[in-house]
Amino acid sequence: MTHTLPDMTTVALALTEGMLHFELALACEVFGSGPPAPARSWYDLRICGPGGAGAGRFRLEPDDGLDGLVTAHTVIVPGWADIDRDPPGALVDAVRAAHEAGARVASLCTGAFVLAAAGLLDGRRATTHWAHTRELAARHPRVTVDPDVLYVDEGGILTSAGKAAAMDLCLHLVRRDHGAATANALARRLVVPPHRDGGQAQYVTAPVPAPGDHPLAGVLSWAVEHLDRPLTVDDLARRAGLSSRHLTRHFRAVTGTTPLQWLLTQRIRYAQELLESTDDTVDTVAATTGMGTATTLRRHFQRTVGVPPDTYRRTFRTRPASVPGARQVEHAVHERHRQ
Repeated sequence: MTHTLPDMTTVALALTEGMLHFELALACEVFGSGPPAPARSWYDLRICGPGGAGAGRFRLEPDDGLDGLVTAHTVIVPGWADIDRDPPGALVDAVRAAHEAGARVASLCTGAFVLAAAGLLDGRRATTHWAHTRELAARHPRVTVDPDVLYVDEGGILTSAGKAAAMDLCLHLVRRDHGAATANALARRLVVPPHRDGGQAQYVTAPVPAPGDHPLAGVLSWAVEHLDRPLTVDDLARRAGLSSRHLTRHFRAVTGTTPLQWLLTQRIRYAQELLESTDDTVDTVAATTGMGTATTLRRHFQRTVGVPPDTYRRTFRTRPASVPGARQVEHAVHERHRQ
């Protein structure tokens, strides 16, 4: 059984002795707190595991045993401390059973070792904390371990890098389920970026890096405020007081990408928000985001997001369970992530 996007309401947090408390608390905060506006519904968080399990002084009283994972729509496996030993067999079996029952399964940090032990990462891309990527690859040679990303979305299986990257993945799940506007609202409530750069190959767009002491601190914010203009590299260079060559070098260092690619991803992000929150036509959205024409917007939007703008709007604007084609939309997005 495969759950469609509007059905993914129950999130089960897999708990066992030795779990890392940062990831446990982070997942509880994201999925266990009330919904931010404009979300119309939210998750039912269930903690599944033995009584009193946790890490150090951090303990949680579970709602169910590990067998409760099998009824969840999404299973979150936090990082666990002792990667030098095999993950607990009961946890591995429960996670595998949940996946076989149709659950979407995500690991945070070293939780990837649990997914790998369950065989869920075989033949897939995955990541974990940078300090343990070599060990994951050596122990599980059928897994394609990518050490250079914050998280990897393989559709029904997702993995994140260490610590703060767990927040990136959790916000990505919220974005998939509830749209960019809700994920951004949640990020503002948590006082974190809605999405971070860092060389990741996800099919989601990147925000302005946090203000800081770098030559692009002002020009990035200025560019986002003027996305309706046909900005060029020279425009950005003049604004930053740099040559085009130096601007490109600083862009690589600060954002991990080129000026033009960064501009394109900002325009796609803005288009997503407009499609979710307004009734503007695709032509108007194209003009407002600086994409020029609806044809240009559709081409870049389809390539980046995986579905056309109109389909994206129908999915994330209303989100009823009976939306015609909703299953196909989610399948298309998943397939795009898997490529």
